[in-house]
Amino acid sequence: MADATPDHEKTPHRSEADATPPDAIPENASLPPSENERSAIEKLTQHVQALNGVGPRRAQLLEKLGLRTAADLLFFFPRSYQDFTQLHEIVELEAEQLASVLGVVDDIDQTVTGNGKHILYVLIRQENQFLRAVWFNQQFLSHKFQIGQRVLLRGKAKLTGGRFQMTHPKTTWLDANQNVEDQKQLSPIYSLTDGINQRQMRDLVSQTVNECAATVEEAFPDELREKTDVCEIETAIRQIHAPKNQEEVDSARGRLVYQELFILQLALAIRRHKIKSENVSPALELTPKIRSRITGRLPFELTDSQKTAFAEIAADMGRDFPMNRLLHGEVGSGKTAVALCAMLLGVAHGNQATLMAPTEILARQHYQSLSKLLENSRVRLALWTGSLKTSQRKKIAQQIEAGEVDLIIGTQAVVASKLRFQQLGLVVIDEQHKFGVRQRALMKQSGHDPHYLVMTATPIPRTISMTLFGDLDVSTLERTSGVGQKVNTYLGQEQTRDQWWEFFRKKLGEGRQGFIVAPLVDSGDDSDLSSAERMFESLSNGPLSDFRLDVLHGRQSPEQKDAAMANFVSGKTQAMVATGVIEVGINVPNATIMTIESSERFGLSQLHQLRGRVSRGHHPGYVCAFSTSDDPESNERLTAFSNTDNGFDLAEIDLQIRGPGNLFSTQQSGFPPLMIADLIRDAEVLKRAQQDARQLIAKDPEMESEAYSRLRQLVFSRYGKALDLSDVG
Repeated sequence: MADATPDHEKTPHRSEADATPPDAIPENASLPPSENERSAIEKLTQHVQALNGVGPRRAQLLEKLGLRTAADLLFFFPRSYQDFTQLHEIVELEAEQLASVLGVVDDIDQTVTGNGKHILYVLIRQENQFLRAVWFNQQFLSHKFQIGQRVLLRGKAKLTGGRFQMTHPKTTWLDANQNVEDQKQLSPIYSLTDGINQRQMRDLVSQTVNECAATVEEAFPDELREKTDVCEIETAIRQIHAPKNQEEVDSARGRLVYQELFILQLALAIRRHKIKSENVSPALELTPKIRSRITGRLPFELTDSQKTAFAEIAADMGRDFPMNRLLHGEVGSGKTAVALCAMLLGVAHGNQATLMAPTEILARQHYQSLSKLLENSRVRLALWTGSLKTSQRKKIAQQIEAGEVDLIIGTQAVVASKLRFQQLGLVVIDEQHKFGVRQRALMKQSGHDPHYLVMTATPIPRTISMTLFGDLDVSTLERTSGVGQKVNTYLGQEQTRDQWWEFFRKKLGEGRQGFIVAPLVDSGDDSDLSSAERMFESLSNGPLSDFRLDVLHGRQSPEQKDAAMANFVSGKTQAMVATGVIEVGINVPNATIMTIESSERFGLSQLHQLRGRVSRGHHPGYVCAFSTSDDPESNERLTAFSNTDNGFDLAEIDLQIRGPGNLFSTQQSGFPPLMIADLIRDAEVLKRAQQDARQLIAKDPEMESEAYSRLRQLVFSRYGKALDLSDVG
């Protein structure tokens, strides 16, 4: 039967990819467990096959949901509930509103349409009021209904032929002596896999809760529970699975959400504290003389926003523990200029600095632009990428170790090659989310730790920033006023494609340059317009045959990429067919027009980044995004893209539409997925959890108090690996 559950009844559930509950099994205990504790651990860690009614076949099915132990079942939270707590009179029903109706079966009818579709009609009576229930192609239900039988229906009613009708309602059949009050409840709805139905899952979870909920150790001391006004963990587990009313759902969820976010924020707070208290970095003070030398080197004056960000960075670098700061700014806000100031501050004190970019194309562009800015200075630069020849690699590595290079510009190869620096003072990571959290800790050299500056042009919603980057201090750059021009954004239709290419040709004829973006390199399918290589051939022999085109993608050799970019920057090439490799950092002021094919395959932030590649000069820009999808979510995102030019607003819209798991995958961030917390709905809880966690760590940095020993176990078992908590010191 259909599950017609309204959005307001839904509650987020644990990810199926994560089978480790947050507070089920004590780990890293300093003392051997007592007999009672051993008994509790044995109950919680028993395999699901040991539970009543679970054989080898069902155990395999549960494994698909990540359910291997009794503890996994306890923390397998319902994704929603069916509400039978409020019964409605038929006369009170409203169209398209969920309602629960108790009545008596008055008539049963079946019919088969000309195309073979079976329809079951059941007429339900409440005194002199009638409601019709309808099921399609579910013949087996006809045997479950009997005239005069009491039934409880839950579904959306609509008026059909002057009578209310429910299609595929959730149905409960009542015995003659069964008390209807016993059925007025919230029934949990769990995620399922083929071979397990809701009744079986409910029975299994209920059995596990009854047998094991009391064995889950309470992690919150009384003082913390009173302060946060949350219920005990056993109560929360029982109520989340078998609530009597919405109040119990809210109470249970309140405890579980706060605990999950609190444990996460404790982990981040511990990392922040350890970095600041246990690690040693060179104190690189920004003196007036050094400030004057740095700003005098720049061919432009820093904006007020850039000055503020640099002041925050310089204050951090002036201390003798590592800076860990996120420089967060939209396209065109001038992050690279601020990063250069920070690197020059390190060099002024005789330290080396490295800037790591997510792609070789961007690394080479950084190297070229910084080399030009510093060509008349004594600052020595080197480029380090994975494509270096062995002889080049050996020579540059020797120069870096000897201190003969001041700035090292490169890719992840800087980390992978385990370069030895003479005195590394600052690491700048461009587009942090493309590297992964754990790589921040891999640049430590003997004697001291470098300062870290993480940059991103990807607008990040505040709640995401507080989780993925919660161990960092944040500086935010406002978009530089006067830089670049307005970008006009359109959603293309197939019937207007020829008109758009005519406009594209007109702009190229006026001396401008353009991008054509495709999400794939070469699909091998002649009909697939998203293939960059095939699109290049199609455009070269079609709409853009009168212009000079080139192609750029990640599978090309470094020499091919360099040549393609050099020709485009110099203007020899008028249009560039490219993949998402141009998403960040590519700066060609004369490029003012862009076509994005199969735009539904890009995320909102990625589309916004691509849009940032045009109109970086003195001419207005134009972007047209074509889509091949009829998916409502994709259309909603593309409409938002065309109507909104503020990246932070788009990031919040993207969070609402796609959810945090799709915006920043846990595989990228290294974080276990959230099991019940919702970063949209629970934003205020997240802020409170962060404040509470930082206060606790400020008071008890090691969480040595006996009252917090259980919380400490949970923090390290869940986030110790992801945040390298054991290695921070």
